Order: sequence, then structure tokens, then C-alpha cells
Amino acid sequence: MLEPPYAARSISRVGSACEREDTSPSIATRRDSDRVLVTLSGGLRLEDSEMLESTLHSALDGPVQGVDLDLSGLEFWDWSALNVLLTVRRQALTKGKSIVVTAAGPVAERLLTLTGTCDLLAPAREDADRAAGRSEPRAEDAADDGLRCEVVQLRRALQTRPEIDLARGILMASFGLSAEEAWDVLVMASQNTNTKLHRLAADVVTTVNGTPLPDPLQKHLTAAVARITTVDDQQA
Repeated sequence: MLEPPYAARSISRVGSACEREDTSPSIATRRDSDRVLVTLSGGLRLEDSEMLESTLHSALDGPVQGVDLDLSGLEFWDWSALNVLLTVRRQALTKGKSIVVTAAGPVAERLLTLTGTCDLLAPAREDADRAAGRSEPRAEDAADDGLRCEVVQLRRALQTRPEIDLARGILMASFGLSAEEAWDVLVMASQNTNTKLHRLAADVVTTVNGTPLPDPLQKHLTAAVARITTVDDQQA
């Protein structure tokens, strides 16, 4: 079973590079030939989704071939921001345009890896087309990519989102966390244990039936809760 809240809060409050920072989002756009470079930095959360979506749609509007994303400056982003990217990307493909990630820092790379979306946002095909002298994405490639993206997203949502949401609820009830804090704990523990997010969530869900977590995983979860609550206590 998960340890009670007092066990997590009693851990020594040691800082970590993985701790959540309440940084404001920064979004900059710049036209680069037939594409638009969008640079994202700081933190992107649920409340920033509308701004991100509006920026991407504006960047795709007009005679451009697509958007190149620079995520190297992101210090925090969550599922909602990734959902926006994937949704707008799929819409762009129907218009023969593309959204690709051309630079990603450790934070962005980890979430893309954990969710299996690296290939969907990889620039390899667009680079190959430009190298071959094709200025526009091939219609058949755009159609194939759009269908593949939709299938991947639907399958991932059906298979992993319920368990992730259940795990968040369990953490919220066990440790008195908010929904965002519970998400941060899952991501932090997933990164520190090199475990896929949905697999970690499935392990947390099994604790409801009395199945104990493996000791290393229990320690990482408890440590993640301690770090998150330490940040909140210091900011209170």
C-alpha cells in the first residue's frame, strides 16, 4: 500500500533538479523562409493550453508550409500541452502542413519519450522532402500521417489515460495533493525510475487491492511527493 501523507512529508527536504518550478510560459514566433519557428520556454500547464493553441493556429495561417518547434527552453509541461500539439498537428496535416520538433531539452524529450510521441513530431520526413527539392508535403504522406496520428492517440487514450487518471486520484487521496501535483509526482517518479508513465500508473492502481509497490518504486514515489509538497510549503 502507499504510505500515508505524514510519511512523505517527514522526508528531509532536499532540493532537486526535477522539482516543479512555477515559471511563466514564454512563446515566441519568427518567420523562417516558408516555415514559422515557434520557441516555447518556461512552464506550460492546463491554463496555458488556449494560448498555445491560438499561437500555433496563427503560425499556420497564411502561405507557410508548417511550424518548427523549439522546446529546448521548456522547464515544465504536462499532458494538456502535448495534447494541444498533437491535435493542432493533425489539423495541420489535413491542410498539407506540418508541425515538427526541431529542438528539445531534457524535460520535453522525457515526456515525448514517455508518451511514445517522438516519431509523430520528428522532422525526418520534412527534412528529406526539402533535401529532395519538394517544397510541399506529399498528399499521400500527409493522409497517412494523419490517420496514423489519430490511431495512435485513440489507442493511447483508451489504454493508458484511465489508469493514469486513476493513479492521480489515488495519489490525491493518499497524500492530499492537487490534480496537478499528482501529475507532477507521477512524471517525476517515472523519470527517476526510467519507467513508462502508464506502467507506473498501473502499479499505483494495484495498491487499491492491497498489493504493495516494489520497495524502490515506493521510495521514489514518496520522495517525489516530499519534493512537490516541499515546494508548495516554501511558496505558501
